[in-house]
Amino acid sequence: MIQVSGPAQRDGRRAEFAASDLARLFSALEHCVLVHDARTKEILWANQAACSALGFTLDELLPLKAPDMSARARPYAREVGLAWLQRAADEGNSVIEWCYRTKSGTDILSEARAVRVDLAHGPVVMVQFRDIAEEKATRRDLCRTEGRLQAFLRNLDEGIVVLDDDGHVLFAGESAGKLLDSDPEALMAADFVAFLAPDSAAVLRDVLASATRGGQPADARYRLAVSDEVGGPDRWFAARCQSIDIENDLRGLLLLFHDITATVRTEEEHRRDAQYLNHLARYNAMGDMAMAIAHEVSQPISAAHNFVAGVRGRLRGDAGPEHLDWGLEHATRQLDRAAVILQSLREYVVRLEECKQEADLNDIVADCAYFVDVRAQQHTVALRWEFTDEDVPVECEKVLIGQVVTNLAFNAIEEMARWPVEQRTVVISTRRHDAYAEVEVRDTGQGLSVPQVGRIFDGAFSTKGNGHGIGLALSHRIITRHGGEIEAGANTPRGAVFRFRLPLRRKEIP
Repeated sequence: MIQVSGPAQRDGRRAEFAASDLARLFSALEHCVLVHDARTKEILWANQAACSALGFTLDELLPLKAPDMSARARPYAREVGLAWLQRAADEGNSVIEWCYRTKSGTDILSEARAVRVDLAHGPVVMVQFRDIAEEKATRRDLCRTEGRLQAFLRNLDEGIVVLDDDGHVLFAGESAGKLLDSDPEALMAADFVAFLAPDSAAVLRDVLASATRGGQPADARYRLAVSDEVGGPDRWFAARCQSIDIENDLRGLLLLFHDITATVRTEEEHRRDAQYLNHLARYNAMGDMAMAIAHEVSQPISAAHNFVAGVRGRLRGDAGPEHLDWGLEHATRQLDRAAVILQSLREYVVRLEECKQEADLNDIVADCAYFVDVRAQQHTVALRWEFTDEDVPVECEKVLIGQVVTNLAFNAIEEMARWPVEQRTVVISTRRHDAYAEVEVRDTGQGLSVPQVGRIFDGAFSTKGNGHGIGLALSHRIITRHGGEIEAGANTPRGAVFRFRLPLRRKEIP
């Protein structure tokens, strides 16, 4: 430790410090230092870091020239090195990328800074250099990675934006500009909410508010605003959201979004198809029911007509009031019976809106029994109903499932009508099958061949001379849309089996 007690002693110690310790301080530097004569460019001194890096002792370094300690490549020729040192001598400092060569022949790529220093015996050029090979390799890797990322971002189908708490754009990738038909630079600081239709803008504001409060941003679908001048169909995109904070440099809501317009349009077409299916199925049911009960309704109406005619005849005669009352009462009963039949039909098919309900499949099949019985009586076909004793709860549109039951039952009845009366039997049963409720309709008719089974639900199959197969196609659409299955196969020993399954209500699955 240097102790100083007064000005004179302090000056002496300074001189002693400059003479004896300065070399040690330079030697302790981690940066490599070479000192050149400003006029001749000869090496006058080197610190320990330079000697270690180059592999020479100080005595070995002093007589070396540029070709002895520089790479052989043209950028590191002796005249280039001399010009660089001369610039430092003339201008005070100069920086160059220089490749030194060690005693063992290894090249060291370095950043070298030459500084003119005026000493007592004359000017020198002090060169400080450090190995930048690893740093440069890292820089090259970063540049290569950045180039790849830029290429990926330019060609992504997914847009990337970062929004602040108010929904203004902090960052926008090129793909975002393409999706929004805007220049990415023009997006910067723009109000992203302004690109959205009002309903979607409200959703994004809620997402931003949730993210601001620290909540987890929810993924969502957004509809783009379409100006009146441009017109055209709506455009949609789906967005995944995530809060980000990159070293306090980029903080906000990251939105990754891609165009789903085609998907949304397809979904809308499917919804329209489903609505049309519901409409068609119900009116198809109404037509079937009307045909099935036409003669049933005609009977009470005809009977009522006869009773009224009898009352009219008695009015012309001497019949007493009690005979008139009897005739009118029975006519009224027949008309009430016809009204009940028509009311049953109306309640079955009049509900045109989609409405899933919780119901027991046994009850749905039982509700169809009246109409199936009417059709069976017309064709002199015996029906056997086999209901399971277990509950079979499902969630479905009762009218549509009832239509499937009647379609399958009517088909079986019409098939059996072609056979001798004693053989005309159709069995309709319900049961549980694993996690499903099942309805099965069996006949003992002609049955189905293997090719028929493969195309039976494609909308063009029918064994009836005047049939078009739309009933089976509708049944297939209805059951599959309810998450169920429908199939056809062979009965034993003869005939066909049609069955469909619907998922049991989840809370009821054992």
